[in-house]
Amino acid sequence: MSDSAGTPWAGRTLPTGDFAGDDGGADPALVEALGVAGAGFADESLVVAAVAAVRLFVPVVAVLGEGEQTRHGTADKEADMALVTLTGPDGRRALPVFSSITALSSWDASARPVPVDARRAAVSAVAEGCELMVLDVAGPVTYVVSRPALWAIGAGRRWQPAHRDDDVLAPIGAAVAPHPDVLRFGAGPGRRAQLLVTLVMGEGLAAEQVQALAQKVGAALQSDDVVRERVDGLELSVERG
Repeated sequence: MSDSAGTPWAGRTLPTGDFAGDDGGADPALVEALGVAGAGFADESLVVAAVAAVRLFVPVVAVLGEGEQTRHGTADKEADMALVTLTGPDGRRALPVFSSITALSSWDASARPVPVDARRAAVSAVAEGCELMVLDVAGPVTYVVSRPALWAIGAGRRWQPAHRDDDVLAPIGAAVAPHPDVLRFGAGPGRRAQLLVTLVMGEGLAAEQVQALAQKVGAALQSDDVVRERVDGLELSVERG
């Protein structure tokens, strides 16, 4: 696997930065962004930007022995100390990271806090096969960094929600362009996926024509590299124009 610039993720390490004088507390701007997110009216791009700009703590735990598990997840059996990864109900792996030593200790007081900048944490998450990064899994506010946002942080690229990302909107336009019966399209947050694409089609089309057009557009989007990288789930809906 490689990032959008073609740089391989495999083999990247988790070096710590220079955090002299760091008191282990959470960054105030991140705390504010998470507080707004917890209130349910956040612009996610602001939250991701706040995460991307700060020092995080990655937990490292003692290995219990070959083939054994920590109480939180699987530890690397080839090391005395190892990163922990979590597995969600959908089978996707996630790297837990923490905004402060206090937040990490609330989750596991025995874990060693390793300070790293967010970009190094994201690179390490992808190198470990993780699709997500979970911030402050034990609170006070838990935030899940989605796969597209994780890749953007790791690549040092500003992340935008898919429906506001010009690099995502462009291939949608390209997928629609060959079909004049698709009058226009709209993009917004999905209900069950990250992105909802609405196709507005002419009134005169039969139901089977509408279905066939939607399938063609959907197939084109699913095969687009940018869409696959930057969209974590896609819904299509159809309206008559």
